[in-house]
Amino acid sequence: MKRFGFPVLLIVLLSGCMTTDERAARVQADVEVMIKVYGPGCEKLGFAKDTEQWRQCIMNLSARDSYRARPTNTSCTAFNGFVNCVSY
Repeated sequence: MKRFGFPVLLIVLLSGCMTTDERAARVQADVEVMIKVYGPGCEKLGFAKDTEQWRQCIMNLSARDSYRARPTNTSCTAFNGFVNCVSY
């Protein structure tokens, strides 16, 4: 019975893998969403549409928002009355 568990698990895991074309389509969809969300803001900031500066503005705003949305975990340990907290 255990002999069949690993091949089945392997098939399930491999079926979830994306092909190169699927990954490219997903990246293209992500870029289109970023352009819709951040493009108008970058134009209002004075960047001409479809220029390198406009694209860089979109990337910077997207990175800023993803950094802000990133969860922060804090772990604290106490020893002999001293407390040490680390956030990551």
